[in-house]
Amino acid sequence: MLACLAVSLSAVVYPMYVIRPFRTQGARELAAALVVMRWRPAITVISAVLALAMLACYWRSQLRRWRRVLAAVCAGLVCLLAALARVNVYELMFHPDARPAFRAASQVKLDGREKVIAVKIGGSARAYPIRAISYHHVINDVVDRVAIVATY
Repeated sequence: MLACLAVSLSAVVYPMYVIRPFRTQGARELAAALVVMRWRPAITVISAVLALAMLACYWRSQLRRWRRVLAAVCAGLVCLLAALARVNVYELMFHPDARPAFRAASQVKLDGREKVIAVKIGGSARAYPIRAISYHHVINDVVDRVAIVATY
């Protein structure tokens, strides 16, 4: 049962650890995380089925109530991880900023080394600081009556 929990937990947590923002990833590490993401739905379902089968056997053989409850909690966690393996946390974290707020360049205090994405269309210009859009990754905006999507 603990092996099922460990495998399921690893399948859910490892890709999130590797692919998190503002962290340098190695090529092999990223490739491994993407393979785990591809196979984690199957891995976690198999772990959940095994955990539930083990719980059924253990429930019949174990007379102590607290051990039964502990086994049920462990199996429940494995099933919860199987459900979480199907949630794309990056879609939850990186939602578009549909209403970005702007100030005049003279009112903004940016570090001289700060990187921005600059857009100029017609007579209008915008600068999107990478620091500000790093958690959205997508900025929907209108510049000089032209709808744009700024992303990185």
